[in-house]
Amino acid sequence: MAMKIFADIPEAAERFEELVDLARRNDEIVICRAGQPIAVLTAPPKLSQGTMDDFLALAAESRPANADQTPNHDDLYDENGLPK
Repeated sequence: MAMKIFADIPEAAERFEELVDLARRNDEIVICRAGQPIAVLTAPPKLSQGTMDDFLALAAESRPANADQTPNHDDLYDENGLPK
């Protein structure tokens, strides 16, 4: 039975390899900051053929519409460019 596991960022960082293994067995890992969910770690969907082309097509689905556009992660860093 799949479980939903909540972990704050420091705990997730410390237990990352274990959480990845849990995600691989189809558990849903919810990463939280100050008790608020901010990210989910799950196993990728099963690929029908398991080819590199299938993987690249799956990765392309999550890219920004504009190939020149990059995600803005300013909320993760302070004014000096250090992680918050």
